[in-house]
Amino acid sequence: MTASVLALWSAPAMAHVTVNPRTAEQGSFTKVAFRVPNERANASTVKLEVFLPPEAPIASVSVRPTAGWTAVTEKTTLETPIEVHGAPVTEVTSKITWTASAGAEIKPGEFQEFEVSLGPLPEVDHIVFKALQTYSNDEVVRWIEEPQDGVELENPAPVLRLTKPGAGGAAPATEAPTESASEESPGQSPVPTVLAAIALIIGLAGLATGVLALRRTQ
Repeated sequence: MTASVLALWSAPAMAHVTVNPRTAEQGSFTKVAFRVPNERANASTVKLEVFLPPEAPIASVSVRPTAGWTAVTEKTTLETPIEVHGAPVTEVTSKITWTASAGAEIKPGEFQEFEVSLGPLPEVDHIVFKALQTYSNDEVVRWIEEPQDGVELENPAPVLRLTKPGAGGAAPATEAPTESASEESPGQSPVPTVLAAIALIIGLAGLATGVLALRRTQ
């Protein structure tokens, strides 16, 4: 995936590193993208480091290749193993680092997305992915501030909010029409059938009249 052109930012402070989508379900597997905009007019983004918190361990982490970028994962040993599909997991990914090759940097006015498959997601309210964004002039922006109610952060960390399984779910909307149709079938009125028969008789009569008229003219 190549860097995508991004419209000029009217308010640079709003151009945070984010994780998308921003909501997923506990216990599920999901694909997320870390979206990285370039906020500098005179430098390009050359590296992204994303930290996966050990207090919310994720057993399976797979990185999707990004054209022009090299991804390296680091692992950590858990003090308390987690169980996944009946088997203990003692080691999980703790950090992912993407580094740009020459020409693949995120240039001014552009952004890039880095995709990762995660799961099963832990049973917590949210996961904070602290991130470091490095520019070609060696500047490092630390997106590490954790969310606080009512506080607007200058460098907020990407946050993936997690909901309980089935929260807010609803029954399929297609079930009701199917049941209504099956209930109405036994009691359908005979009127449409009678009208159809009458129309057929009239049509046949008209056809016979036409044939007789044609024979008389011959």
